[in-house]
Amino acid sequence: MKKILILGVAPVQAEAIEKLNDMGYETYAIAMKKDGPGADAAQHFEEINIIDEQAVSQYIKDNQIDAVYSVGSDLAMPVANKLSEALNLPHFVSYETAYACNHKDEMRQRTNGITGSVPFEITQNADYQTEIDYPVFVKPTDGQGQRGISLVETKEALPNAIRKAIENSREGSAIIERYIDGYEISVNGYVVDGKLQFTLVSMRETWPQHPGLIHKHVIDPEVKFPMYSIEAAIQAHLETLQIDNGPVYAQVKVMNDEAFIIEITPRFDGCHMHKLIQYYNEDDLLDKTFKHLLENQKPSFSKEGEVQPVVLEFMCETPNQTIDYNQFKTPEGTVESYRYYNQGDMIRPVNGVYDKVGFYIYPLKKEEI
Repeated sequence: MKKILILGVAPVQAEAIEKLNDMGYETYAIAMKKDGPGADAAQHFEEINIIDEQAVSQYIKDNQIDAVYSVGSDLAMPVANKLSEALNLPHFVSYETAYACNHKDEMRQRTNGITGSVPFEITQNADYQTEIDYPVFVKPTDGQGQRGISLVETKEALPNAIRKAIENSREGSAIIERYIDGYEISVNGYVVDGKLQFTLVSMRETWPQHPGLIHKHVIDPEVKFPMYSIEAAIQAHLETLQIDNGPVYAQVKVMNDEAFIIEITPRFDGCHMHKLIQYYNEDDLLDKTFKHLLENQKPSFSKEGEVQPVVLEFMCETPNQTIDYNQFKTPEGTVESYRYYNQGDMIRPVNGVYDKVGFYIYPLKKEEI
């Protein structure tokens, strides 16, 4: 029986651990604290900081781990791929690729000028004045999720936004990007031998009071997208960043039917989209990923046939207070729901503004469009 180590124990990692359990693998998990459901889902758990490469490497050797992986975490992917390379374990992408996708400055520099790229500038100076036309997005160069991100519409607001980004950057740097005035979508894909073999576009609905923070993902086959532009932009980034195999997630803006890549990373997203996709067309991306990674079975995917339009809606609340799930109303027809906490638990700050505390999955009703 192969031994698989998952880095992290948050709900998204717990789903991967549970899938591996169902597939018959022996599961191991590590995290800095036993503060997520993955710790109990794994057959073996130990408190180890996932970015402590020396400690993680020793744990892999001591337990004769056959593969190390993670889902939904940019922080974990460079470590997983670096150690997989060093210890000759299976992996989809190189450490260099995983690092670039976890560092917005590196990703933008490598993809500068290619199809779907976005103009950018990098600074460590709060008094920096951009040459990019306003509005702009300011982000930490090495941030994850929505931490430290600001939409800036005037030069007077820029210094505070840069400071916020720098404070949320481990490297003390901010990236300023052109604001793409279009609609936002998520793209979940799968790459085999350098080619995008699976592409599924979902609409993103954000909270009106918190720009950029996700409220809903919607998969509706009746909505038409400029797929040629979307796939061309993603394929250009795959080739430039050398994402040759495995899952890929991209956050994309579409303006005048032209796709621009906001984020791209060689992993599953942190929004449980593999669950939504399985309800939509029955493709089990987690299963296909692990068979590809661990057994070298190249996946095949469902052709467009009978599908179920679906919605994944997040429950969110301000962090650093106790959670009261009684405030949320379960949507009609809900087929799956999940709570990140027990009733009355303290909400941990993740983006620090309006954090996910659970989700619902339910069939799409046309009045929701």
